[in-house]
Amino acid sequence: MSDDEDIRAEPVQEEEKVTDLKSAIRGVLKHALMVDGVIRGLHETAKYIDAGKAKIVFLAESCNEPAYKKLVQALCVEKNTPLVDVEDNKLLGEWAGLCKIDKDGHPRKVVGASCVCVTDFGDENTEAYTFLMGQLGKS
Repeated sequence: MSDDEDIRAEPVQEEEKVTDLKSAIRGVLKHALMVDGVIRGLHETAKYIDAGKAKIVFLAESCNEPAYKKLVQALCVEKNTPLVDVEDNKLLGEWAGLCKIDKDGHPRKVVGASCVCVTDFGDENTEAYTFLMGQLGKS
């Protein structure tokens, strides 16, 4: 190794502590986003659930369209896909990557998402994944 080579240390990303369902959902979606395993929106989510490719579905409780909720719930029951309710669609949209991140690391221009599904969890050996599966009774 010569003296003029740059040695760069990769920043170590510490996994945040998972203490509740919200932090577990955020962690699972974060890892799924890294491997392009997050599907957003009713049309795409419905296609993936119907095809049996969705591993878990998140539905916002703040969705104001009852037919929308009924469709997703019915598809999940029919295909035996786990369904998790999230209280706010803006939070779900932020966790699913539907926002801009400013230079300080804060989300801006958050778009709400009423329905999100995961097709690939990425790393399944995370604390968030283990906590979420424990909550769903699949551990």
